[in-house]
Amino acid sequence: MTIQSLTSSGCPYSLDPTGADIQGEGAALRVLGPAARILLPGDIPAWSVTDPDLIRRLLVHPDISKDAHQHWPAFIERRIPADWPLRHWVDVRNALATYGAEHRRLWRPLAAAFNVRRVRAMAPQIQAITDTLLDVLATVGPGEVVDLRARFAWPLPLLVVNNVLGAPEDMHDDFRDVIDMLFDTTLTPEQAAAAPALVNDLIGQLITRKRRAPGDDVTSQLIDARDAGELSDEELADSIQLVIGAGHETTVNLIDHTVVSLLTHPDQLALVTSGDIEWSQVVEEGLRHQAPIANLLLRFVVTDVTDPVTGITFERGDALVVNYAAAGRDPDTHGPTADQFDITRTTARDHLAFGHGPHLCLGSELARLEARTALASLFTRFPNLRLAVTPDQLQPLPSFISNGHTRIPTHLG
Repeated sequence: MTIQSLTSSGCPYSLDPTGADIQGEGAALRVLGPAARILLPGDIPAWSVTDPDLIRRLLVHPDISKDAHQHWPAFIERRIPADWPLRHWVDVRNALATYGAEHRRLWRPLAAAFNVRRVRAMAPQIQAITDTLLDVLATVGPGEVVDLRARFAWPLPLLVVNNVLGAPEDMHDDFRDVIDMLFDTTLTPEQAAAAPALVNDLIGQLITRKRRAPGDDVTSQLIDARDAGELSDEELADSIQLVIGAGHETTVNLIDHTVVSLLTHPDQLALVTSGDIEWSQVVEEGLRHQAPIANLLLRFVVTDVTDPVTGITFERGDALVVNYAAAGRDPDTHGPTADQFDITRTTARDHLAFGHGPHLCLGSELARLEARTALASLFTRFPNLRLAVTPDQLQPLPSFISNGHTRIPTHLG
């Protein structure tokens, strides 16, 4: 059977909701061509787009939308079940899930908060948060096993994004406990319905408290935009949810995977700790090798689109999943060693881990700054850091969206 017949024969590839082998799944999908028909949980049909050049063309195409409310007939006609576990990814009304003028309107107040000047000004604060977390780790007893994800990779971005939002300290733990639920693709319909409700309740509490005590933070700025008539109440809450997701999950997984990759490639670690390679280069290879968001949901075809290079026709109403994990391992871009972690790679920066076009991740520069700071500080403080388990014992997150580990057991040395 040819690749073309595989991708159009009515025998779509079912994504594994457990995310047990994201890279293996990406490799299998690449074999099926630049884009392949898939089934999402609940037997929802879609395309998985794996070819980086095709991804770039589609992400800037005027007839590819992020708005299910306007451009997904199955959603509009209520053929998507109300209890579909992934429904919150298309229900929201923020800059990530809108199109055209609506997207630009909702993007504007967020873009100002994440401009390069403001991000660079946060460097001392990020360093201070990093140092505090490392100081606590330094009190661990000799021989004790430390979960580096739970104790370092996870809280660092959470503390940063909560500072960006102006979230009071007593709310930090509550946000920590519910964020992961939004990315878990193994939840039952009941569990999946509960997660957004919990997040929205917390966001409602945050908005109430920031109305009483506004500050120089993103939440206060978004409240001002709501009061000026630029956002609805729903858009205000969903925009805060976007900041939490964009400012946290990507960075956690970036730090997580890059730490593991360096610990399992001591020759690579030696290159960077000796100063032969910059930490910025390590971060870019980490983004390429293990895209923090493996698959991003969803885009929709506004009217039939035939790609001029591949000849694939995406029909009006088709749903698209962008497979960033597979794109990062594309052998046409990165050569026969695309599956290997190599911080000397000349194409390391040629990745799509933060997206492309109008929906480029608004927290991308903040994530890079946090990762550079975290990695350099961690390996300076603990030069003898090592895994406490073999690499094959590390368990992936239960998600085909979020690409990280459940735990990173380590000895600090």
